[in-house]
Amino acid sequence: MPELILASTSPYRRALLERLRLPFTAIAPQVSEAYESGELPADRAARLALAKAQAVAHRHPEALVIGSDQVAAHGQQVLDKPGDAARCRAQLEAASGARVRFHTGCALLGAGGAVRSVHLDTTTVLFRSLEAAEIARYVEAERPFDCAGGFRVEGLGIALFERIESSDPTALIGLPLIWLTAALRRAGCAVP
Repeated sequence: MPELILASTSPYRRALLERLRLPFTAIAPQVSEAYESGELPADRAARLALAKAQAVAHRHPEALVIGSDQVAAHGQQVLDKPGDAARCRAQLEAASGARVRFHTGCALLGAGGAVRSVHLDTTTVLFRSLEAAEIARYVEAERPFDCAGGFRVEGLGIALFERIESSDPTALIGLPLIWLTAALRRAGCAVP
């Protein structure tokens, strides 16, 4: 099996990939995440996932490289990582009672150019109607400032939702493992 590299420094993606019990290395892709003019949220997620994989695959051409990116959107308004408590509360207030789509792009590249697979998973989250006090309690308790949309579904954030519509629940955390395991098997990795 060729070397497996995760083109990410995300602790969430690293924890998801560790579930597969395959040896891998995580390397920062050093890719600009700037928006392109007129770019739709889903297109941005797919473009950045591929760009991250390409950046690392260029430096490690014989490795299998996984790139991933997630863009949260309320309509066409992108909900970035909030960065602080005030922005997090504002994002969650705007999402209260609404549907938010999480577009997760994933790319697998490498093995001397023999492997090239790109996937886009869209998960729809229906937020319950949230009161300002419960948003404040959640933000203080979990401090999800580094998460697109301002919550952690794998933690207390699950209490914010009425429903999640997804073909792969791991995509909402940042890495669609159902698709990725199939892509890795096709690339010759021994994944159960």
